[in-house]
Amino acid sequence: MYVSLLEAPATSIPSRHCGAGWPDAPFIEQRAYLVAGEIRQWAGACLAVESPMTRPGPAGAQVHVPLGSLPAMDADASLAALAAASAAWNHGRGEWPCKTVSQRIACVERLAMLMTQKRSEVIALIMWEIAKPQLDCAREFDRTLTYIHKTIAALKVITDDNARVLAIEGTMGRLRRASLGVVLCMGPYNYPLNETFTTLIPALLMGNTVVLKPPRLGALCYGPLLESFRDAFPAGVVNTVYGDGETVVPPLMKSGDIAVLALIGSSRVADQLKKMPPKSNRLRVVLGLDAKNPAIILADADMALAVRECVLGALSLGGQRCTALKILFVHRSVAHAFTARFVAAVNALKIGMPWEEGVQITPLADPHRIAWLKACLDEAQTRGAGIVNEGGGEVCGMLMKPAVLYPADTAMRICLEEQFGPVVPIVPFDDISTVIDYIVASPFGQQISLFGREAATLGLLAGVFTGQVSRVNINAQCKRSPDEFPFTGRKDSAEGTLSVVDALRAFSIRSMVATPESEAGRALLASMLTDT
Repeated sequence: MYVSLLEAPATSIPSRHCGAGWPDAPFIEQRAYLVAGEIRQWAGACLAVESPMTRPGPAGAQVHVPLGSLPAMDADASLAALAAASAAWNHGRGEWPCKTVSQRIACVERLAMLMTQKRSEVIALIMWEIAKPQLDCAREFDRTLTYIHKTIAALKVITDDNARVLAIEGTMGRLRRASLGVVLCMGPYNYPLNETFTTLIPALLMGNTVVLKPPRLGALCYGPLLESFRDAFPAGVVNTVYGDGETVVPPLMKSGDIAVLALIGSSRVADQLKKMPPKSNRLRVVLGLDAKNPAIILADADMALAVRECVLGALSLGGQRCTALKILFVHRSVAHAFTARFVAAVNALKIGMPWEEGVQITPLADPHRIAWLKACLDEAQTRGAGIVNEGGGEVCGMLMKPAVLYPADTAMRICLEEQFGPVVPIVPFDDISTVIDYIVASPFGQQISLFGREAATLGLLAGVFTGQVSRVNINAQCKRSPDEFPFTGRKDSAEGTLSVVDALRAFSIRSMVATPESEAGRALLASMLTDT
């Protein structure tokens, strides 16, 4: 039976989700940060951290659950972290870049072991700070550990391949992959641990030192890991910076001492940061940015399959994923039938708090997102779209019931911008060329999903769209996994490629030691260059 979010009673916080000594939720006044191998205490101002979850307050109002605070570090503190990372790299002559591959692997394996001891605490903090379902928080933590071990395995293969001495046209050479310098790692709030570690781990394994800036939401989960970073690596290899990004990041970029910018976030921020170094040609970037991944449901598509994959693809984590399906193009001959089945599947999703078993839609993490989404819904309705699922778009606190818009058209704001929330526009089409034109004109180019049965048609469309996006999914939702596959994008959606192999290459540079071909030279190269 349909229950309005606006009429439903406020959800209380179950006691099993209260930590020892915590009256309701974890409350952590974190002043600790890691610089130069020391966990220091910040003595300055702090930023308040609140959960997107709410509870009853005075006069029945919904109030956010306070979670604690984080250091509001300043430019001087940010530059101190950079100085520590620069000293640890020391122009490639520091202890960390000079370690052998096996020695660096041992340190990263120790990090993984130490992280395991903090698993339950990290999971709880992610759940409370961004309202991600508890099971998904656990999956994020476990996937991060799996990613670490997969990246280590890939590095061993690369190292073995580089062990050979090449002889070409009288010259012998031994190829290696060398570190680049200091890497600035910044991840997104929707996957605050996993997405950050997909750049952090390969950067470290290749001998770089790191300044880690946790995301603006989801940063508390790094507090329990500070000791793990300190104990796993030499001093200065990992350094943390907290605070307002507009305060602490520009000084780092303007210094010219950041060798690699690793950012998973918005293209607007990336564009600004790339222009800040005094010599931009010296900056390497690895970027995962905005996306507006479309699904195209052809007339002959398996309807049950398409609905199932599109609901999961559009509304997992409330649509707060760069890989989410954010616009659905459906052939007009099946559009009404598809929409009816899609709405029924959306209505069956469980909406609630992240600790509830089987919950699929939870409060949105970004405190500004709901107002933006409501404005998009209003604009779409003035242009002729209807919210076709009962209660779609209703809001209680930071919890929004998914809204299905039909029929939408590509002039609507919700069809042009990335919504990053539970609003799904369905656009009927007659001629596939109109869809192709939309995708060609779009500034986004991450992935696309095609649903149909005819191999010739799917093959033709796949050929068209590989010139526009980096991954074409056939009869499946868009996604990043498996981590062995390349994850990138065209246009404004990415720069550089992430996978367990590609990321190792992205955070290193090929170098070679060469000598004239001879048996003596071969023996010399073999003995003087030891990576393992």
